[in-house]
Amino acid sequence: MILYLLSVGFVSILAQVVVLRELNVAFFGVELIYILAIAGWLLSTAIGALVGSRARPATRSGVGRLFVAFSLLMPADVVFIRSLRAVSGGIPGTFLPFGVQLLGLAVVLAPMGVVLGLLFRRAATLYISDADPLTLGPTNGRAAHKPTRTLAGAYAIESAGGLLGGLVSTVFLALGLQNFAIAVFCSAAALVAVLATGAAASARDRTRQIAFAVLVLVIVLAAVSSRVDRSLTRINHPTLVASRDSPYGRITLTRQGGQFVVYENDAIAFETQSVAAEELVHVAAVNAPSLARILVLGGGIEGAAAEAGKYGAVRVDVVELNPVLVSLAKEHLPPAGWAMLTEGSMTLFTTDPRRFVKNTGARYDLILIGAPDPASGQANRFFTREFFEECERILSPGGVIALRLRSSENVWTPFLAHRNSSIVKALMEVFADVVVLPGVTNVVIGSGAPLSRDGALLGARLRDRGVATRLVTPEYIEYLYTNDRFGEIARRISDTRIASNTDARPVCYKYSSMMWLSKFFPGIITADVGSSDDPSGRGAVFFVVCAAGAAAAAVISRRRAGFQRVFLAGYAGFAGMVLETAMILHYQVRSGVLYQNLGILLTAFMAGLTLGAAAIPRVTRSRPEKLLSSKRICGTCLLGGFLVLALAFVGLLRAGYPTGLLAVSALLFFCGFLVAGVFAYASLLGLGGQKAMVGPLYAADLIGGCTGCVLGSLFLIPFLGMEQAAGLTLLVTLVALLAV
Repeated sequence: MILYLLSVGFVSILAQVVVLRELNVAFFGVELIYILAIAGWLLSTAIGALVGSRARPATRSGVGRLFVAFSLLMPADVVFIRSLRAVSGGIPGTFLPFGVQLLGLAVVLAPMGVVLGLLFRRAATLYISDADPLTLGPTNGRAAHKPTRTLAGAYAIESAGGLLGGLVSTVFLALGLQNFAIAVFCSAAALVAVLATGAAASARDRTRQIAFAVLVLVIVLAAVSSRVDRSLTRINHPTLVASRDSPYGRITLTRQGGQFVVYENDAIAFETQSVAAEELVHVAAVNAPSLARILVLGGGIEGAAAEAGKYGAVRVDVVELNPVLVSLAKEHLPPAGWAMLTEGSMTLFTTDPRRFVKNTGARYDLILIGAPDPASGQANRFFTREFFEECERILSPGGVIALRLRSSENVWTPFLAHRNSSIVKALMEVFADVVVLPGVTNVVIGSGAPLSRDGALLGARLRDRGVATRLVTPEYIEYLYTNDRFGEIARRISDTRIASNTDARPVCYKYSSMMWLSKFFPGIITADVGSSDDPSGRGAVFFVVCAAGAAAAAVISRRRAGFQRVFLAGYAGFAGMVLETAMILHYQVRSGVLYQNLGILLTAFMAGLTLGAAAIPRVTRSRPEKLLSSKRICGTCLLGGFLVLALAFVGLLRAGYPTGLLAVSALLFFCGFLVAGVFAYASLLGLGGQKAMVGPLYAADLIGGCTGCVLGSLFLIPFLGMEQAAGLTLLVTLVALLAV
């Protein structure tokens, strides 16, 4: 059973990586779906754990059959996700109806989660039953009965398997292994666990034979995985040229005629015959009095580098985040556009643009931010006040910075006005003058020196520089500055009450999510969701309601040991997930390489879980007649640890400490230790019926985590900020002390 528990943790982490990455692509990288998927995964696993309590008694062969079922579900899920748009009759390039999306999520997540929940419950039950149920040990001259194997021990072993799964997922990502191949490996790992443990309970049991037969099929599938992977991708991209998974998402390249289209997570990133790059580059360039050096942060391969290169002997530095995109561009895109990036006056850097800006010692006359819209943590970090401050440091006197935002030419909904205004106001807090130019895509320009509003003058400057363009002409520039939308946008931004977008308070998350939901529920366009600096006191009311609810639950839980255990397990999942979400987002904001290093961060968290679940039972041995037993002291210290962790995280945010991979990994390790420690403490309260507690406590932990995931990601962090999210955890922890 130890190997089974390790295997459950191992395949769970790998399966999460595979399924979440596939869903991220299937739903065009929309972050709200990603969050809902994590919550759905936790909830369905909790259901599996609870269902197991009413099922037939656990057996070794039964666990083996569940592993076989999992091995079949894994590749089937990938096939279903990639064919979802075709099966449901969706129009290529458009969102599926919201109900269809939720149904698709349920079909993908429910079977997998339920099987994993059943696996843990049954494997943990058998693990506890394998040893002699009771041992006799002297305690103050009297005999005391204690189980030799506990739920906390099973939890520790499963967490150790998750730790290994996190390490393997990181290695696979570094080696460039494609997502479908990882899914096949995950299936094989589950089958190997069955064969290695001898799951058959009798000569008539065919579990091992079935597992062996399925493993043969999986090995054959692995041999042709690249061809199957390509065929599955062609379902949505019939004119496929190449597709490759990267640390930042899936890059897909298609071709029809002479036009190449590049997709990132199946959303169009750019196409080779577009003139979108002209609008960003030349409209911004005419605002710079002189051009000796230009910095292009993203969008260089799209065409921004080629347009910037039209300014003669100007030196252009191009920074691209995704090495896979660069590699595919070299291999497949037309050489005419790619050759420009290798010329002597142009230098290509493949690194994180934000890191490049922080470390470069060069000065630039023009900085062009070609990042995609701030609808995710990866993109939002290029539209915050802190990043604009970093850019201002490397601008020459009178230099210009420019960015683009997809918008609406004639009507701004409240959501769009709040999102765009939060970014423009962040820019205004750094630069003395900011101009927003109208259009389907808004070009936002900032400078430390006064910017001209004379469209004719700026158009003449483009003409004098002799730049050949297809869209942006002197007349076009004059039109941008003289049409009535130019003044209307400035007034709308001035009248919109909103806090600026910052690293610690990513305002754009909230409004990007609401804008996406409004595509399916148009009625919410006019909804009053409040601004991030809303003085109405809604945040304080929310905190009071949460604290009151937690206090009531804690007091009620003290009446019965069963309720007390469930409350503490649920609290551990909730507090751990809120803090984990905030810490991982903070790392994403600071480093921008979350997808690359997510496995390392999860490994650190799982390592903490393993140690916490293994260590706490060893330090809770006490005499029940003592008022303050070592067990109760331990529980108080664990909750005190959550207080310390929340305060430390808030302190790091306020100090602006540049927390890197090592620091965040250490915080996550401590967080995992506390989560598992509280779970172990809850499981040992009363020390009786360990097998009966497996399902309820494991489910409570997962449901608490599900609640923390949704609440932290969709409300606390976007609406209130990371500090307030940590503050709520601190408040709930103080209340939870009543249950110890």
